[in-house]
Amino acid sequence: MDAMVLVEMVYRSSSDFPDHEKFSLTAQLRRSAVSVPSNIAEGAARRSTPEYLRFLSVARGSLAELDTQLQIAVRLGYLIEAQAFSEQLDKTFAKLNSLIRSLERSRAPQAASSNESRISNLESRHSNAR
Repeated sequence: MDAMVLVEMVYRSSSDFPDHEKFSLTAQLRRSAVSVPSNIAEGAARRSTPEYLRFLSVARGSLAELDTQLQIAVRLGYLIEAQAFSEQLDKTFAKLNSLIRSLERSRAPQAASSNESRISNLESRHSNAR
């Protein structure tokens, strides 16, 4: 799983950060990295798609947070291998977004079968204008 690879990369790279970063940037990087696969796993263990999607959204937020923190580490000169991180982040974002879209599509027919119209607001406005 790409998110687990990212955790490994963060732990290995951040172990070389200066000692004075141990309880700040190093800890934040590790916490946000671990949060991604942890939230994916916790969401998958939930009993409903809406709950799963909520945890996947939190995982995506943690991934964005990790991206920002890695950029900070690069700017401070703590991280040299930025390209490898960038590629792994892109792969992880892509797979996570794909999973979210897939789950949202799978529950779309259920939402349409309720009292909601299948016509989007934009389509509705055009048909009323005729």
